[in-house]
Amino acid sequence: MLVGVVSVEVIVLIANRLRCPLTDVATRFTDDRRDNFDSYLPLWLARHNKITFGSLFGVDVVLTAVRWMAGD
Repeated sequence: MLVGVVSVEVIVLIANRLRCPLTDVATRFTDDRRDNFDSYLPLWLARHNKITFGSLFGVDVVLTAVRWMAGD
């Protein structure tokens, strides 16, 4: 079920050209436009969050599929 929730989030990001729709809301409250202005992530992680978390999600989906097929 959680894979589905994350998949919906991925679809929303793709539909918004890989930009979170809440970023537009956050821009109303600050002039700061650093990569992490709308999150509490460190700057280095905010710059690479889609690659980092996308890779982790992909690995998790593959491992889950392998375990599911193995009958665990």
